[in-house]
Amino acid sequence: MDLRYEAYCFADRQFYDLQSATESTPGDDFSIELPTLPPGWAMVERNVWRHQHPEGVQLPNQGWKIHVSAGLDNAGRVLKATYDYCVERRISFKYLRTVSIVLARNSKYAPRDGSGKLVTIYPTSAEHLETICTELAQVLDGEHGAYVLSDLRFGNGPLYVRYGGFAEQWLEVDGQQVLAIEGPDGALVADKRKPVFSLPEWIELPAFLKPHLAERNAGDPEKFPYQIKSSLHFSNGGGVYLATRKSDGKEVVLKEARPHAGLDREGRDAVARLELEHQILTRLHGVEGVPEVYDRFTEWEHLFVAMEFMPGRSLGQWLGHNYPLTHKDTDDELLENYRVRAEALIAKVEDLVRRVHERGVVFGDLHTMNILVDEDDEVSLIDFELSSAIEDVHRPTLGAPGFQAPQDREGFDIDAYPLAALKLWIFLPLNAVLELAPAKLRQHVHVVAERFGLSEDYQRQILDVLAPRVDPPADPAFTAFDDDSPDWTVVRKEIATAILHSATPQRSDRLFPGDIEQFETGGTGFGHGAAGVLHALAESGEGRYPEHEDWLVRTVRNDPPKQPGFFVGAHGIAHVLENFGHYDIATELVEGYAPLVRTTQDHGLSAGLSGIGLNLLHFASSRADHGFAVQAEELGERLAKQLEQAPPPGGKAKAGLLHGWSGPALFFLRMFEHTGQRRWLDLSEQALERDLAETMVALDGSLQVRDGTFRSLPYVGIGGAGIALVLTEFAKVAPDRPCAAKLPELLSGCTGEFVIQPAFTLGRAGLMATLAHATRHQPDEHLERAVGRHLKALGWHAVRYGGGLAFPGVQLRRLSMDLNTGGAGVLLAIASAVDGRPPLPFLGRTQAPVLADR
Repeated sequence: MDLRYEAYCFADRQFYDLQSATESTPGDDFSIELPTLPPGWAMVERNVWRHQHPEGVQLPNQGWKIHVSAGLDNAGRVLKATYDYCVERRISFKYLRTVSIVLARNSKYAPRDGSGKLVTIYPTSAEHLETICTELAQVLDGEHGAYVLSDLRFGNGPLYVRYGGFAEQWLEVDGQQVLAIEGPDGALVADKRKPVFSLPEWIELPAFLKPHLAERNAGDPEKFPYQIKSSLHFSNGGGVYLATRKSDGKEVVLKEARPHAGLDREGRDAVARLELEHQILTRLHGVEGVPEVYDRFTEWEHLFVAMEFMPGRSLGQWLGHNYPLTHKDTDDELLENYRVRAEALIAKVEDLVRRVHERGVVFGDLHTMNILVDEDDEVSLIDFELSSAIEDVHRPTLGAPGFQAPQDREGFDIDAYPLAALKLWIFLPLNAVLELAPAKLRQHVHVVAERFGLSEDYQRQILDVLAPRVDPPADPAFTAFDDDSPDWTVVRKEIATAILHSATPQRSDRLFPGDIEQFETGGTGFGHGAAGVLHALAESGEGRYPEHEDWLVRTVRNDPPKQPGFFVGAHGIAHVLENFGHYDIATELVEGYAPLVRTTQDHGLSAGLSGIGLNLLHFASSRADHGFAVQAEELGERLAKQLEQAPPPGGKAKAGLLHGWSGPALFFLRMFEHTGQRRWLDLSEQALERDLAETMVALDGSLQVRDGTFRSLPYVGIGGAGIALVLTEFAKVAPDRPCAAKLPELLSGCTGEFVIQPAFTLGRAGLMATLAHATRHQPDEHLERAVGRHLKALGWHAVRYGGGLAFPGVQLRRLSMDLNTGGAGVLLAIASAVDGRPPLPFLGRTQAPVLADR
């Protein structure tokens, strides 16, 4: 799970957003308590930070920086003292704007590399660094804060230092833009921001910091009473490890808690919660299915608790291996066998929770990752840090989406709610959608009752507990997707209505809310920004919107994209603007980013050379300009060399349309069509074979992309569908080539009835568009029926918003409107499936190749 999403859930209940983009609550902004800056200072707000810079002070592009940490209880005091110190001495610094942002960045599931940082100070030299550290340590003596894991601690207070970038410089690494610093030869290298202190190899640690590094490394691992065997889990609050007790060799689970880190919404830190877990486990001693607690101790300022290792895998993993609706084929016997087994499993969970309640404990955090299932389907509970005694119930402020009891539940009813949620989840694991749209509860129960034959009593057990007791939803449970014969014109119009209603033309960072990536790559791009949304609206027949096109043009000029790639940068925006007739700025983008293209090494369609090359061929065709074709051919030659030197497949999957070799395969195929040179067709086949080398036979017998040892992916962005989209195009031209024979196996991986996300690049919409695209080339009744099932099942995710229908994005926590992860992608996929429109640019062409070699 990508932990970054948690931090983007604090600002808005409907969309992923930066907290800096929303209004602060009264008294939340630190500036209320800070003095006004004197003359000669400049203040700039950027995302969550407020930068303060003295005019006339020249900072280097990189160097040693100081981070000041604090807890929620002393953040205002620490900031005020640091602010006064820096302003008096005209030292450049920045600080987090609000108390809420401090809480979000120190919460349990916030990224660990940014935890603890309240203020960042920018010394102008190593000597200046020493002066500030020495003086400010005295000013902040006695203050506390979370340990900044990426830094070296100065003394025992809240000051930390690391070497890194001051100016924002970017470097492409594995298709992603990362912050960079200059190496000794002036070339950019990644500014490593991992949760461990490290130095660039050419930088020497200043002499005054060496005692602090020695102090950091002074602990004797031999004295630690446990031998760590492996890490099981990390969060901002600490780690969970599999360990062996040195005294007797007993295998245990060792939980670690960091002080002032891993905060919940009440400000309790990981230490407070682990102390509570130790108390609760002591109270539950002897309950079968609950881990026995062995030890509690403090080391390196962290609290550790050792407890019994419980066998099995999480209920979430169990479902991933056994859930029948993800398979390419299901029958009544398979569904009935699963129903019987699932109901028996839930009954065991209910019995275990009952035994916990008999000891007077409210578990408080019942969800699929805290329930373990062993090989005999016996269950156990883990992670009691949010539990409480019935005589003093503490309502959890953390919780898994779709399982956290609402505020109107008290006592043991706090556990009754997630138990009922489990009864629904085990047959349709989309509970997170219900947090966005409680009205969908009846639709989801109806779906699983029909598909699995659930009894009326079982359905009532779900509905009676999960139905909201306060403010029942006014929206109807069912949507146009649920009609016997949906009017797809109406459906498309409703999706477009929601997209347009979400527009925020008053904002400069994004026009349409989407995935959190838009805050990294920008809100104008094709994959996550306005360009892709406007393309989908126009391509699906839902119209052009000049005012939004003007926003796109204006914003691109004011805040140009960081990179040239198609889905994440300039070429995707240029493609859309070219098609809309904004020729001047389209030309500016293509020509202006040519220097960056020359240094781009990524081969993918998303950020790399293949997407850029395809767009150059598009410009060559639309403008009848041979110069663009020459540039495309140059990129083709570079990609051919990269393909020849491509390393063998690794453990982390990349195969698929956006990041694998399927993107170059499509580009090579279009080069063949453009030139008639068979060499390009051969290269296309080689690139497809390279992606096919990353596939495996999945649990249901279909062909999918291998991701690690056991997991397989069917999706468009990374997965079998992405390969199948290009292989469909390839088979039109060269149906007898061996790789074309793999197409049916890949397509079978796109037919599963259940898909966790509705998205185009990593969900149902893309699988549906892939099947529809293939059946236009080669009709197939089985695949066409799968397309129909996908169309209807998109309604499982459809949420009423703004008079229309919207869709949740990645992790289903918030709605998204972008092309890769949200409503625009669903709209485009429906237009492709129903109306036969191209699913994406560069797909669906029928141009005949020139057969003679040139």
